[in-house]
Amino acid sequence: MRDNALGSDGKIRSVQANLTLDPIVVEKMKRWNTLKQSLHRQLVEEINSRRIDLDTKGDPLKERQLRTNVETIVNTLISRDNSLVMTREERERLVKELVDEALGLGPLEEILRDPTITEIMVNRFDQVYIERKGKLVISEKQFIDNNHVIQVIRRIISPLGRRIDESVPMVDARLRDGSRVNAIIPPLAVQGPTLTIRRFPEKAYSSNDLVGIGSMTPEMIEFLKVCVLTKKNVVISGGTGTGKTTVLNMLSAFIPDDERIITVEDTAELRMQQAHVVRLEARPANIEGQGQISIRELVKNCLRMRPDRIVVGECRGGEALDMLQAMNTGHDGSLTTVHANSPRDAFTRLETLCLMAGMDLPIWALREQIKSAVHILVQLTRFSDGSRKVTCVTEVTGRNEETILSQDIFRYVQDGVQADGKVFGHHEATGLIPKFFPELKAKGLNLDLSGFAKKDA
Repeated sequence: MRDNALGSDGKIRSVQANLTLDPIVVEKMKRWNTLKQSLHRQLVEEINSRRIDLDTKGDPLKERQLRTNVETIVNTLISRDNSLVMTREERERLVKELVDEALGLGPLEEILRDPTITEIMVNRFDQVYIERKGKLVISEKQFIDNNHVIQVIRRIISPLGRRIDESVPMVDARLRDGSRVNAIIPPLAVQGPTLTIRRFPEKAYSSNDLVGIGSMTPEMIEFLKVCVLTKKNVVISGGTGTGKTTVLNMLSAFIPDDERIITVEDTAELRMQQAHVVRLEARPANIEGQGQISIRELVKNCLRMRPDRIVVGECRGGEALDMLQAMNTGHDGSLTTVHANSPRDAFTRLETLCLMAGMDLPIWALREQIKSAVHILVQLTRFSDGSRKVTCVTEVTGRNEETILSQDIFRYVQDGVQADGKVFGHHEATGLIPKFFPELKAKGLNLDLSGFAKKDA
């Protein structure tokens, strides 16, 4: 069995399914990196001796001119070494990689240019994984050494006024294109500095896009659209990388343009399409460990900002209680996400997060809060073939002494796995009508009941 990897020329290469590279390829890469390391040192010396200013202040014209100048220097350095014998393609690749080293993010530059790659994981300097279409594959791209990785990390975070060293060995940041970055270095990272970059599509997925890739059905979209329009509070649940932010962005597009929306996020990822939007982003502590502003503080503050809708990118702590209280005190139509693998786990997760707020509330009171605040839960699952689907659209119907009561309105049924590993199945309505359906009719919304009918097998 074989899988794919990104080749040095940007094309897909086939590698063993255990995600290891051929020893001959590894040796060739080592020789290539040694050559690059030598030329890179000469390039740095040349740039310093000419006192070339690398700070273009984001000016595209200056960036292009700087890149042209550095390319000229690299070509001159290569021409000086008469012992170098390489093809035109190899020379172009060498020039490009050296310029990327000097001005950009080194071996990551070419990967970042590929829009089909959604995640980049640098486990150590000589091991870089990428995610494409939900599947992990190993890339032939490598860093020169651990110091090279740290240099790239610092190049990412320096413009944000952040630092990383032994005293601050872990950092979260964001690239100019909105990609989310996490870096962790020794002594916390045992194998060497580790870098993870989560990328987001240039254009947010629309409801038609999600229907097109089989994540949802038109009936599910129509029902959720009505839920948003009638200000039902919606929680989106799923594991890591299941597409929670994608669905949150899609649902937020249904919010009317004449409403005031306030978003609260740990790292700004949401792409609201309305005009009247205020975006709040949590702030980590500074170098001295001071100045942190948590999501919980921002949720509390946004209640004083006269929001029509509150959208919290993710509830992961005590802010869940503040969010539920906001939902219960006139801020209907709010949206948020939680990490959980099923609707039942999501309710338990919300209970746990509320307890993290430090309030000494009995469990029955928390369940009453959840029952009153959450109307709809959308569950997402990432399957073995990398596909992501909405597996449940669940309505909260009440509570008893033991748990939150709910009913599935739509669900996904997996029928099997094809020979190539692709999961196949179908979405279906359960035949249950939402308890709040009479309320929709009272508001003049005529939702077609046939969309809830259970189809015969």
